[in-house]
Amino acid sequence: MKKIVILGGGYGGVLTAKKLAKKFKNDKDVEIKLIDRNPYHTLLTELHEVSANRAPEDSIKIDLKKIFAGLKVDVVLDEISNIDFKNKKLKSDKATYAYDYLVIGTGSKPTFFGIPGAEENTFSFWSYDDAVALKRQIRDMYTKAAKEKNPATRRAMLTFVIIGAGFTGVELVGEMAEQREELCKEFFIDPSEVRLVVADMAPKILPILPDKLIQKAEARLRKLKVEIVTGAKITEVGEGSVALGEKNIVDAQTIVWTAGVEGSEIVGNLDVQQQGRKRIVTNEHLESVDHKNVYVVGDNIFFIPEGEERPVPQMVENAEQAAPVIAGNITADIKGTPKKAYKPGFHGTMVSIGSRYGVANVGLPGKFFMLTGFMAMLSKHFINMFYLSQVVGFNKVWTYMMHEFFHVENRKSFVGGYFSKRSPNFWLVPLRMLLGGMWLYEGIEKIRKIWVDPNKIFLIPAAPYADATSAASQAVDAVKTTVDAQSAASAVSTAKEAVSALPVPGFIYDISNWFMDLMFYNPDGSYTFLAKWFQIGMVCAEIVFGVMLIVGLFTAISAIATIGMAVMIWTTKMAATEMLWYVGAAIACIGGSGTVFSLDYYVLPWLKKQWKRIPLVRRWYLYTD
Repeated sequence: MKKIVILGGGYGGVLTAKKLAKKFKNDKDVEIKLIDRNPYHTLLTELHEVSANRAPEDSIKIDLKKIFAGLKVDVVLDEISNIDFKNKKLKSDKATYAYDYLVIGTGSKPTFFGIPGAEENTFSFWSYDDAVALKRQIRDMYTKAAKEKNPATRRAMLTFVIIGAGFTGVELVGEMAEQREELCKEFFIDPSEVRLVVADMAPKILPILPDKLIQKAEARLRKLKVEIVTGAKITEVGEGSVALGEKNIVDAQTIVWTAGVEGSEIVGNLDVQQQGRKRIVTNEHLESVDHKNVYVVGDNIFFIPEGEERPVPQMVENAEQAAPVIAGNITADIKGTPKKAYKPGFHGTMVSIGSRYGVANVGLPGKFFMLTGFMAMLSKHFINMFYLSQVVGFNKVWTYMMHEFFHVENRKSFVGGYFSKRSPNFWLVPLRMLLGGMWLYEGIEKIRKIWVDPNKIFLIPAAPYADATSAASQAVDAVKTTVDAQSAASAVSTAKEAVSALPVPGFIYDISNWFMDLMFYNPDGSYTFLAKWFQIGMVCAEIVFGVMLIVGLFTAISAIATIGMAVMIWTTKMAATEMLWYVGAAIACIGGSGTVFSLDYYVLPWLKKQWKRIPLVRRWYLYTD
């Protein structure tokens, strides 16, 4: 039995474990174990959204048990205190874990560069707990300031200083700037009283971006009334104040530290070669240069690729690209095949400044493009959803879309509030029932004709090459049923109007004719037996879906099905203008109309529970929470 242990449930650890589980899913001689002190994986790149109350707290957590449901990975909740490389064992206060192959992915922690008071008097910002604590601190300061009478104390309460103007600091201050208006309105505070400062010892913010994008980011921050302090030597952080240079003392009761990271505490204490703020030196296979069969993933890697001058960056994409290499090399070790070298090709970086604006430098290695505003935010969301699709598939991608696009308050989305749910769903109930009633009525009217003569075809137009008499007769039958009887001449006129009412592009009509010629017409232009059963099926579908819409059973499916029927009728040039009403109403009823006064209210929750119990569904995350 080969024992593989992944230490750390961060980006690199989770992806490595998933890749290994896939490679060894049918191998009973391999055991995979992932150890982390938390029962969840944290989306560290989204911490700022929680701190500024744009996204719910649980949106940045993913249950590790859910991630590895149905996979060959044993999740262990424990905090490792020591690694015995000689005997190949990991030790905690309560257990010892043996390994044959170890993957270290414990991530990073904030580094304070020895600045007096920095660790003791600032809020760190590198974990789920940090984000939640800061969220409460921000609201607490507004709450207390609203009641504070002393002007100096009130100013300090409403001053927020973020130390560090890299990606994390800029994203956080941008989010807080957007939240300022909401909180000021809630607590009756003049927005001009709230001071937001982002400071850095570097000469400019976001130093790894091109100057053009840096200027765009600075302009956006200033538009949000954020003070930018660069080239400021942080000499001391006191209790309620910070020195941004020798003469610039800022009184603030909320000081957040985002100025840099170093290797986690356990990595710092390991007997391994380290460089660059406690990162483990690896060879080209991402294996520790000191210990065989010990691999390193994510932020813990210190490796300079061939032809490069700097080590791989501490960013999510590094973990994403390193994970399959490590999984492949462990597999190669076990099977005795050649290992592969790590040759990363990064696709750029992106930073959001609030919910609706961002800057990005993305593309292919050697060919990057600068994006701002909408396109930059689009790239960020695409990248996030791509990562989530690898981790928990549809389940988390759906959740992400909900809290980023559809369940967003105050128009805090890069598409504004256009896709947000903004009205109670019960207002759609009358429309849903009217739509269902109209389809039911149409179906009942047609079923009477079928009952009289099942062989009479009136829902399929005559073949273009049928004789004129037959075509005229069938044109009359193609007219939609009306309440009052009509003369044959009037019916033919109505049929012509219906044909010309909604135009159909030529290529679509040609495709429709080709299909009908294949399925419904004989060489002489008469109808095949399939035409009769298709007509019966369409009429039954109108009745069934009409009833389902009325009672609210599988409402979304029923609404989509009626759109499909309308499209089929339209492609044959038999759709009257009123068909536009049917389609419009069906689109409106797809989302939410079945959540109130309907059978879906009872049926869907029950089906959801049964669905989630299916192993294949859980294995591929084909469900919503």
